Amino acid sequence: MTPLAQKIVNLIQQAGPLRVSDYFALCLADPDHGYYQNREPFGQAGDFITAPEISQLFGEMIGIFLVQAWQAQGSPDNVRIVEIGPGRGTLMSDALRVIAKLAPELYADATIHMVETSERLRSVQRQTLVRLKQRITWHDAFEEIPAGFTLMVANELFDAIPIQQFVKTSDGFRERMIGLDEAGALAFGLGPGTLESSALPIEEAQVPEGEIFEISPARAAVMQAVATKIVRDGGTALTIDYGHLVTGFGDTLQAVHQHEFDPPLLRPGEADLTSHVDFQVLAETAKAAGAHVHRPLTQGDFLVGLGIWERAGALGTGRDRLTQATISDAVNRLAGEGQGRMGALFKVLAVSSKPARIAPFDPQPR
Repeated sequence: MTPLAQKIVNLIQQAGPLRVSDYFALCLADPDHGYYQNREPFGQAGDFITAPEISQLFGEMIGIFLVQAWQAQGSPDNVRIVEIGPGRGTLMSDALRVIAKLAPELYADATIHMVETSERLRSVQRQTLVRLKQRITWHDAFEEIPAGFTLMVANELFDAIPIQQFVKTSDGFRERMIGLDEAGALAFGLGPGTLESSALPIEEAQVPEGEIFEISPARAAVMQAVATKIVRDGGTALTIDYGHLVTGFGDTLQAVHQHEFDPPLLRPGEADLTSHVDFQVLAETAKAAGAHVHRPLTQGDFLVGLGIWERAGALGTGRDRLTQATISDAVNRLAGEGQGRMGALFKVLAVSSKPARIAPFDPQPR
C-alpha cells in the first residue's frame, strides 16, 4: 500500500467513500504524496512521454499555428503567449524558436506566461528555457494572466482535471464511489448521488445497465475561464488532448505506470491518473461563453495540415539514413493512426475571440 493509499483508506474510514473526482484530485495533487508533487513523470525514465518530448517538430508546428492565428487577427500588439501545464517547457522552447524566425516582431514584443502550480516543474522549465527565463512570468492560475491579446496552448491539460462517473442501474444513474472491500483495500462501489437525464446524449431508457457516463464540471469551468478571457482580450486558445469529439459512454479512467496501463486503484500517488476528454462539452462551453469555435480536428490532420511532413523532410536533408528514419518514425508516432500512434486518438480544439480563418482549421478558399 502506497503512502497515499494509506491516507485515502484513513479518510474513507473516517468520512465514508470518496467520489471519483476527489480520489482523482488526491492522486495527482495531494500536497504530501500527490503524483505531480513528488515524481518525474516525463520521458523514458518516467511514466509517459508527451508529444513535445517525441520530437521538436511538435512544438514547431504549434509555433507555426500561433503565428498564423496572430496574423489572421490583424497582428496586434500587446500579445501574451501562454502555456497552461507546460511540463518540462519543451513545447514552449520549440514554439518560440519558430515564432522568432517567422514573426520576429511578435517574438520581440510578446510577454511569455507559464501557468504551473508545481515548484518542482517550474525549476525544470527554468532550466529548459534558461535563455528566456528573464522574459517568463510564472503563475499559479490562469486568471493571473494580464490583459492583452492572448495566444494560449494547453497540451494534455484537461485529461488531468478530475471527472465524476455515474453507473446506469435499474434505478437510474448512481454515482460511482471509491470505498473499501472486505479486506480493507480500495474498491469501486455506488453512492447515493444521481445524474440529471438532461446531461445524457440520448434518452436514459436507451442506456443499458452497467454503462458508465462521465462528466467533469471542473474541465468545463477551466474552458469557461479560458474562453471568457479570449473573448474579453482577443486571441486564440489551442487545446490538445486524447479524447472523443462527440459525447458518449464508457469508463475512460486510467492509470499509467512506467509506460504501462495500471489499475486505477492499485498505486495512488505513484501512477499517473487520467481520463479521456469530451471535446464536444469543451466546444459547447466555449461557444456559450461567446467564443468562436473552429472545427475540431484530429492531431494527425492538425499536424499534417501545418506541414509537419514538409518540415521533417527539411530537417532530414543531408542527414544520415538513421537520423532520417528517426525523424520519420517520430512524425508517424505524432500524426499516424494505429497502436502506439497519436494522430487519431488525440484531438485538437481552437477557440478565438471572433471568427477568423486560421489554418489548418479553416482552409483558405481557392
